[in-house]
Amino acid sequence: MATTLALPKAAPFLPKAAQFLIDQDYASYTTEQHGIWAELVRRRMPQLERHAAHEYLDGFDALCLPYDRLPNLAAVSLKLERRTGWNATPVSGFMPGPAFFEMLAARRFPTTTWLRSRDSLEYTPEPDIFHDVFGHVPMHAHPVFADFLAHYGQLCSRIEDEAVLERIGRVFWYTVEFGLIRQGGEIKVYGSGLISSNGECSNVLDRGCPVRPFVLDEVLRTPVKVDAMQPLLFAIESFDEIYQAMHTIEARVDRGSRLDE
Repeated sequence: MATTLALPKAAPFLPKAAQFLIDQDYASYTTEQHGIWAELVRRRMPQLERHAAHEYLDGFDALCLPYDRLPNLAAVSLKLERRTGWNATPVSGFMPGPAFFEMLAARRFPTTTWLRSRDSLEYTPEPDIFHDVFGHVPMHAHPVFADFLAHYGQLCSRIEDEAVLERIGRVFWYTVEFGLIRQGGEIKVYGSGLISSNGECSNVLDRGCPVRPFVLDEVLRTPVKVDAMQPLLFAIESFDEIYQAMHTIEARVDRGSRLDE
């Protein structure tokens, strides 16, 4: 299905990211690919309707993400920009840190346009449009989370020390990718790695992955596991916690002190 909506492919305020920006050729998606998207959504929604954070479910509904076909990024972004100033910007694939941070700082979420094949429904080693849009984008409709993510990009874009970036990246991992929140006396999921993966989500809900309170210094001291089920995760009480965490980290960076004090 063709569309007249379009996002700008280049922007003068994104010099580091410009070479990675592309158009989403929506008309090129096949019936099979739309069917794969629908199957992926059908597999995840029953668990998420019970265990996803309220803010994720609210964002999914507010953005009118489709159940039966791949999302048109331009259409999604029109709704998202009205709420928080963010948009889902098509990119060609993996981006180096400086380009990635530059986009986050500008409230443009780097979004891949390819979709996993039917024989990879459960897992794909690199993010696809299902992980990026279904997993990430609904949370960008929540104002506090949206401000937190933009602040993360703004801070990281001015840091060159890789060791410092790695430590701050742990906050991203344990929130944006594998974030949990306590709501109504229960653990709810909001991180994309949990939202988009039945295995990772069940690892928390059914298999007893340890969950500790979100304490910034502990999070900064906890290395991430990228090649195995998560052995430890952290739960916030509200999204104000992670918003404040970025201000705390920024203050420590500015005064040159240790990140984990």
